[in-house]
Amino acid sequence: MGRRSIHTAEELRELILQAATELIERDGLAGLSAREIARRIGYSPGTLYNVFENLDDLVLTIEARLLDRLAARLGELPPAAGAEARVLQLARAYLAFTHENPKLWNLLFEHHMPAGKAVPGWYQTKLDGLMTRIEQTLEPLTDPNDPAALKRAARALWSGVHGITSLSTADKLSNITSESAGPLVEDLVATYLAGLRSRAVA
Repeated sequence: MGRRSIHTAEELRELILQAATELIERDGLAGLSAREIARRIGYSPGTLYNVFENLDDLVLTIEARLLDRLAARLGELPPAAGAEARVLQLARAYLAFTHENPKLWNLLFEHHMPAGKAVPGWYQTKLDGLMTRIEQTLEPLTDPNDPAALKRAARALWSGVHGITSLSTADKLSNITSESAGPLVEDLVATYLAGLRSRAVA
């Protein structure tokens, strides 16, 4: 049963986001429902749709906040001695961040938009920001005359690092190796960067 609103629109928005985030942290995306969010905050389910267009809009907002937190974390890293050290520093920080709230982080890759509907531009901008940071870090190690290769390298390396972190946060890494995620990430980064160096002098 809903109750008469005693919160401002912004307060209500924060209540919904907090309740939804807590549900995801506890049960993952499968545990998220408008009815359960409404029960937690003491409003009717319909109230959610006065604030968010639908559950996809709500989930994207939570994901965007997470990406903002990641961007802030990466932006706070101290200076590193050279591009290669900086790449490894970013990879380590990324791994640590994903392990702090694994179910919340996995939301970014478990959640899919309805068929035929793309993510909104403001959300894509946040994803592009992460890729741009990796590109800027890799740039000194790639051919300045081949910007397409830089973009490809950033996405290939990030995909590899993310694959390890995803297996680790889902407790699946032990199915394929006794190694922990940290050494695997460092080995992947070192090997990939060695390949870039070799290509640059070929």
